[in-house]
Amino acid sequence: MNANELSGKTALVTGATSGIGRATANRLAELGADVIVHGRNAARGASVVEEIELAGGHARFAQADLSDPADISRLAAEVGDVDIVVNNAGTAWFGPTVDTDVATYDGLFDANVRATYLLTAALVPGLIRKGGGSIVNVSSMAGRVGMAGGAAYGATKAAVSSFAQAWAAEYAGYGIRANAVAPGPVFTPIQPEDATASLGSTTPLARGAKPEEIADAIAFLASDRSSYITGQTLSADGGYTAV
Repeated sequence: MNANELSGKTALVTGATSGIGRATANRLAELGADVIVHGRNAARGASVVEEIELAGGHARFAQADLSDPADISRLAAEVGDVDIVVNNAGTAWFGPTVDTDVATYDGLFDANVRATYLLTAALVPGLIRKGGGSIVNVSSMAGRVGMAGGAAYGATKAAVSSFAQAWAAEYAGYGIRANAVAPGPVFTPIQPEDATASLGSTTPLARGAKPEEIADAIAFLASDRSSYITGQTLSADGGYTAV
């Protein structure tokens, strides 16, 4: 990929104030995109924007609570027409099925499934107006293999992979591609480092991933380098689901 590959493109990255989202916002900006950094915390958002601008990129922050459908509509109106949508924001919870209360279950599906669906639905008309674009959902290996304690979370991530398949069929005629990336264990703030290292040791590559490695996979699917790829879920899990 070259520094101008996404020049002239506008990309929205949700959940971009830490972890995979932050790394993705930086990577897309490095490739020339104008990046809209979404998050709930304005101070953290400003930090990411500053980071991007100091590196010579272009970015702005957009604040929204994606668990609130009204705020999703407001965010879509605020950001306007974009070329790239990275649905990264979400939450994780692992625990026994019998210990999953209704509030936890609903919170997972509201954040991971409903938010992705409603935001994409609100932004697709703009992608159509621009003559096409790329949607990349962040799934998880938990959505592809059974994991003890991961029934609810895994179901939400299987759903966002399914969205990519359906949207690929629904919007291909408009020049819009839809794919997903399914990371394995990644060193991010949402999971203890020792837990990530332990799970990473069980992959064929015997390690967890850096957020930047997942960002590279997302950037590939966002760019024209993957122009003949749609409806796919790209596993970025150190080979965990392959062997």
